[in-house]
Amino acid sequence: MRLLMIGDIVGRPGRQAVKDNITGLISEFKVDITVANGENSAGGNGLTREVGRELLAMGIDVITMGNHVWNHKEIFNYISQEKRIVRPANYPPGAPGLGVNVFIAGNGTSVAVMNLSGRVFMPELDCPFRKVDEMLASLDKQVRVVLLDFHAEASSEKVAMGWYLDGRVSAVCGTHTHVQTADERILPGGTAYITDVGMTGPRDSVIGVKKELVIEKFITQLPRRFEVANSSYQLNAVLVDIDDTTGRATDIRRIQNYE
Repeated sequence: MRLLMIGDIVGRPGRQAVKDNITGLISEFKVDITVANGENSAGGNGLTREVGRELLAMGIDVITMGNHVWNHKEIFNYISQEKRIVRPANYPPGAPGLGVNVFIAGNGTSVAVMNLSGRVFMPELDCPFRKVDEMLASLDKQVRVVLLDFHAEASSEKVAMGWYLDGRVSAVCGTHTHVQTADERILPGGTAYITDVGMTGPRDSVIGVKKELVIEKFITQLPRRFEVANSSYQLNAVLVDIDDTTGRATDIRRIQNYE
């Protein structure tokens, strides 16, 4: 089977990039399931009910989240109702929504999608390494295809997670830093790995934000309200080929589409 993972969708330009490209990508590469990180998709900050519905209607099967998951109040009810949204599982007990869920891909394969947040330079949540062990233990043994979206800042933490899960999940795809890395590989145990899938959003920006605002903040060190850049877009993603029977990945390749 083939899985498409789309990197952090940022604001309206990111949503437009998905709208313009997703049907062609699914058709051209015969994609069985599409997962996208949507934690910056509503105005560059969080997710709303309206934007979530928009993304799912485009053909995204599962939306993963990150540290901005709670930025819009309406997400609390929406994420409890919409099982196609998966938020970081290592928030404390009682947080609404699911940190892992199982979906049926287009070819009939059961696919578990997990989401975790890192802790280095990030909010101090529960240990993602211990949490992933709990989630794996809770899965039905018949579910062999497992994707983890590890939303983390530090490359070292992401790489460590890749090695920790090698042979136990099908793919570990890093998100959050918005810059696609060139280290995609199949680890010895059969786990596809990339440190960061990249960003789907305005290309002429500083990781999605108007470059003038970010430059000004760096120079003056004064607070500045960031806004999503309005420029031509880029779409960053990875394609992962997975053996349905073993859950082991056989190939991973990067995608970079530009307007």
